[in-house]
Amino acid sequence: MTLGLTRQWLAAILLTIGSASAVADDTLKLAIGQRGNWENSPPELGQKAGIFKKHGLTLELLYTQGGGETLQAVISGSVDIGLGVGTSGLLGAFAKGAPVRAIANSTTGADDLFWYVPAESPVKSIKDAAGKTIAYSTTGSSTNLAVLAFIREFGVQLKPVATGNPAATFTQTMSGQVDIGWSSPPFAVEALQQGRVRIVVRESDVPAFRNQTVRLMIANTATVERRRDAVDRFLAAYRETLEWMYSNPDALKAYAQFVGISEGLARDVRDQFYPKENLRLDRLSGLDEAMADAVSLKFLPAALTKPQRDELFKYYTRGAK
Repeated sequence: MTLGLTRQWLAAILLTIGSASAVADDTLKLAIGQRGNWENSPPELGQKAGIFKKHGLTLELLYTQGGGETLQAVISGSVDIGLGVGTSGLLGAFAKGAPVRAIANSTTGADDLFWYVPAESPVKSIKDAAGKTIAYSTTGSSTNLAVLAFIREFGVQLKPVATGNPAATFTQTMSGQVDIGWSSPPFAVEALQQGRVRIVVRESDVPAFRNQTVRLMIANTATVERRRDAVDRFLAAYRETLEWMYSNPDALKAYAQFVGISEGLARDVRDQFYPKENLRLDRLSGLDEAMADAVSLKFLPAALTKPQRDELFKYYTRGAK
């Protein structure tokens, strides 16, 4: 074989190796409730910043109308991982035998969700809203649980209505199709600052939610059992992305561009509504209270036994239990 041919063969081999490396990333499919809120933005922002690529992952992102839809997508196996699933909804689905497991905290605490009315509404607070319609995203979501908790906590007979995501809810609220809308920042924050809407109740007005893990990150059982390494790398990349989002001005710029808001508003959203500690992946707080709420509000027939609880959280990120 001549020297020229040897070089050609060597170049071809190197090209083949390089091509194989280029396609070696694992692909994970994600369902994410509420496109654009800060809590659920790490996959979008981290992928664009190259963080997930660094961990050998490519993410396919599906945005849903809320935690209920996200949960169903994971149960069906059409996606591998779901973000922002209401704890009570997950508990209820698992108790019925759904193939899902909790893998990390999405958010703990209740600093973000709020319910509002147009400025001219006669409703001044949730306590004088008897008979009014009140929005939540999808059945089984954390907003669904919150609305039921408002009815119980304040003794007010409200009429819950599923309205989908914050943008759709805002349209329905401002047009009078629903009396009380719901939102998660950045949606409706600018309208609040402009005085176009008023907050009448927050999720944090229910004391039990203030230190409770209210939304979880979940995985289809088959995914977490067969692709544990990919899931672990996903969580490592997610954690790295969160650190970047709270420390690097480029992250605020990227988020502002993603959502279509100013960098100043992006900073307000992060600092006022999403304390970094609330998004720490290994947090798991108030699970007994969450189960009691789920039973009381009929998301769950009875509290999970210890073996059931251990099974549901067996893949939870280290340091949570």
